Amino acid sequence: MSSSSDKVRASHILIKHQGSRRKASWKDPDGHVITSTTRESAVAQLKTLRDDIVSGKAKFADVAARYSDCSSAKRGGDLGSFGKGQMQKPFEEATYALKVGEISDIVDTDSGVHIILRTG
Repeated sequence: MSSSSDKVRASHILIKHQGSRRKASWKDPDGHVITSTTRESAVAQLKTLRDDIVSGKAKFADVAARYSDCSSAKRGGDLGSFGKGQMQKPFEEATYALKVGEISDIVDTDSGVHIILRTG
């Protein structure tokens, strides 16, 4: 059994694209935008958003609330705490590799492309 010290807490911003396993989100319920978004353009959008956050032009939670395709957007991207085996492997590995307060580079999963902020 894993102890609570094995858990991490993170927020993320997800941009879905035509390669995502579910091509719909809270802000694009019919998937019109997502179906016509290439992975390359999703990555480009996410890189721009990441630059704005890292440079201090924008707050992570505000960007997540506005742009993330995940329903966690309404919580500023907060996913709460999770342990190993609860998230898709690339997401989990990227999160555990971060120090608290660090933001990942682009992370690819079946859901789309993400940037992750480790918060705990």
